[in-house]
Amino acid sequence: MDHNNSETKDTLVQLLSPQRLRGKVAVITGGARGIGAATARVFAENGAHVVIADILNEVGTSLAESIGGRYVRCDVSKEEEVESAVKVAVEWKGRLDIMFNNAGIAGFGGSITNIKMDQMMTLLAINLHGVVHGIKHAARIMIAGKVYVVCAGKRGGTIICSSSSAAIMGGLASHSYTMSKEAILGLARSTACELGVHGIRVNCISPHGVPSEMLVSEFQKFLGNTELRPNEVSSIVGERGSLLRGRGGRLEDVAQAVLFLASDESGFVTGHNLVIDGGYTSAFSQMSFIYND
Repeated sequence: MDHNNSETKDTLVQLLSPQRLRGKVAVITGGARGIGAATARVFAENGAHVVIADILNEVGTSLAESIGGRYVRCDVSKEEEVESAVKVAVEWKGRLDIMFNNAGIAGFGGSITNIKMDQMMTLLAINLHGVVHGIKHAARIMIAGKVYVVCAGKRGGTIICSSSSAAIMGGLASHSYTMSKEAILGLARSTACELGVHGIRVNCISPHGVPSEMLVSEFQKFLGNTELRPNEVSSIVGERGSLLRGRGGRLEDVAQAVLFLASDESGFVTGHNLVIDGGYTSAFSQMSFIYND
């Protein structure tokens, strides 16, 4: 059978399958818990082979085993470890279709007048350089690989990067975190320009108020309540940080957004930032009384 016809048939099967990522191979950095773990589960449920790359060995290994995936220890600030994570996927399944650059840290707060540059560089090494490492090594494999884009007759893949509502609206996070997430948006747009010729799509997601371990920890510190639970954080966001009053964000909301960007359903979407924020960064709801009759 002609190789191109075979790949075209496989792609059509994926489009028609209820499993939206059937047979695709994905690497998720920061995949052991939170948004990464929720996405790993959704990917696996939709037929993907998932490599979880994280520094949480026990949790990551357990999750990988539960979804039939693979786990690799990966500190994204170290380029060689990101490259190794990508190689695990290729050695396991012979290809890489999806790269989700999700690993990140909250970092530190405080005034710009007292910022410690060594702390800033540590955060950037993970939040920003880690994304650069992921795009670089995923793109190398995708360009040389055998992922076929039926509409254009080109090989390709999809790269998704985690940004934040803090990159869109000031005052939602520390200076260092905000800077790192804003830089990711620019990086995604510029790499989408370069890699589009290879059929590689590069997009971002920007969640807001989603009760990941990172956000829950920050809420606990801010409110002085170490017993605060994820569902309580979601309730607070639903009342104060969402146009959908009473509806806060969930990890699954973000996972479903990433699934869309990873699937062929978003085949004509690149250089885009998909915001998952209940409309919070789009409008000022405190003036809603003007809509009253």
